[in-house]
Amino acid sequence: MHLSDFLVLIRGGGDLGTGVAHRLHRAGFTVMVAELPQPRVVRRAVSFAEAVYSEKITVEGVTAHLAPDPMVGMAYTVFDEVPVVVDADGAALRQMRPPVVVDARMAKRPLDTRSADAPLVVGLGPGFTAGVDCHAVVETHRGHNLGRVYWDGSAELDTGEPEPVGGVARARVLRAPRDGVVFGQKQIGDTVKAGETVAVVTDLAQGGDGDSVVAPFDGVVRGLLHDGVPVTAKMKVGDLDPRGVREYCFLISDKARAVGGGVLEAILAGRRQWMPEPPPEVRDKGLP
Repeated sequence: MHLSDFLVLIRGGGDLGTGVAHRLHRAGFTVMVAELPQPRVVRRAVSFAEAVYSEKITVEGVTAHLAPDPMVGMAYTVFDEVPVVVDADGAALRQMRPPVVVDARMAKRPLDTRSADAPLVVGLGPGFTAGVDCHAVVETHRGHNLGRVYWDGSAELDTGEPEPVGGVARARVLRAPRDGVVFGQKQIGDTVKAGETVAVVTDLAQGGDGDSVVAPFDGVVRGLLHDGVPVTAKMKVGDLDPRGVREYCFLISDKARAVGGGVLEAILAGRRQWMPEPPPEVRDKGLP
């Protein structure tokens, strides 16, 4: 048996889910990402969810490819691609019956994930309780426990505060001034000055004039919602990086890598739950 014989279904292709998918793909697993029809992903340059809009996206050498259905998506894995399927109601989970499921949707509250969904179910961050709605939880809060695997209990509670980047926390998160539809005026990776308009929120589906979302400080546009995505007042629509290093916008973050490592640990440590027992002739050779 090879790791590629086993499918890991990741629900959520945002930046953390992509960090997990990338690490598992590199480690040799077959990976599939399930996403919503209109993903609300800010760090689109490093999110496999962007394939829903652009059909394909490559993040650090790994290409994600939008598939019309899970079975076609499995064909993409032959070409070393990560298939992304639109799956709003969990149909891919029921159809594929994967041995491992990772919930990377980062809802920070209980959704529809259950430990019965697969032999091994891993949840990311707050909203999951190991032994109740999943088998393992991986810590997503920055700090000493980032990436830690919990086989009992929950991750740290959501503080409601953005984590600091370059020493800036709340101010780096760009939020919608009102309900409407967002349209970017800058691109991810663009350098902006304090007071410049990064995006507008408008009632017009075609764009046009609207209420501006302005940069509160000099920096680089690290993330921005896709044009045409509906938003509500105070919803996160963008992310500024005060460090000013454009390359960081296109690289998986240290946090996503740590979380990906935690998921890999959980899968390998829990392999007896999802991996069939090797035949006697293999066990007799002393292999795990």
